[in-house]
Amino acid sequence: MKLLETKNAIITGATRGIGRGIAVEFAKQGANVAFTYNSSVQAAEDLVKELEEYGVKAKGYQSNAADFDAAQELAKEVLKEFGSIDVLINNAGITKDNLLMRISEEDFDKVIEVNLKSVFNLTKAVIRPMMKQRNGSIINMSSVVGLKGNAGQSNYAASKAGIVGFSKSVALELGSRNIRSNVIAPGFIETEMTGQLDEAVVQSWRDAIPLKRGGQPEDIANACVFLASDMSSYITGQTLSVDGGMLT
Repeated sequence: MKLLETKNAIITGATRGIGRGIAVEFAKQGANVAFTYNSSVQAAEDLVKELEEYGVKAKGYQSNAADFDAAQELAKEVLKEFGSIDVLINNAGITKDNLLMRISEEDFDKVIEVNLKSVFNLTKAVIRPMMKQRNGSIINMSSVVGLKGNAGQSNYAASKAGIVGFSKSVALELGSRNIRSNVIAPGFIETEMTGQLDEAVVQSWRDAIPLKRGGQPEDIANACVFLASDMSSYITGQTLSVDGGMLT
């Protein structure tokens, strides 16, 4: 028995990195996957093909999670196409790093809009169908930076810390309807983005982690599978750090 058999999931920002890892793992575990992407049509088409190889239904939607109306429309379309929305993973996010002295108002606002407001937009869009079916798991992607801060990332840290408070509130509001809301806080995860960095810098980061290595997208995906599955049916309002011990 696959852990996510018959479940329908929405995953935002899934054509690369952590989002892609989650989509693939969900398909392996039997979930049908609706995912959003920003601009890369080719990457979206490739991902659909890969997911379908696991015998599940998959569809990509070019949709901006930071746009309230677009998020409502997306939920409507997915509901029509898939029949239910059982899992929502708010994964889409950006960085615009700078020291507070130099950061522009525009760069602060943009990061809050894409990282935090998108979580509000999509969560609001799916709660009605979830309440109706009296079942649902919402998983929001925060970061180790949202829990401990990081110099040069005040906008990113604020957006990721906001996700934690938002998710706890949703857990309290919707628990009586059997809708769970949890957070995953990844640490240093090695993706194509980190692959472009200087190897010596990356190695110094690895050395500072208790497990002495960076995480892989699969590490985050496995935590998502657990929180999306019925194995975690009594867990809500929690933040699970998947960081190799960084916050220990």
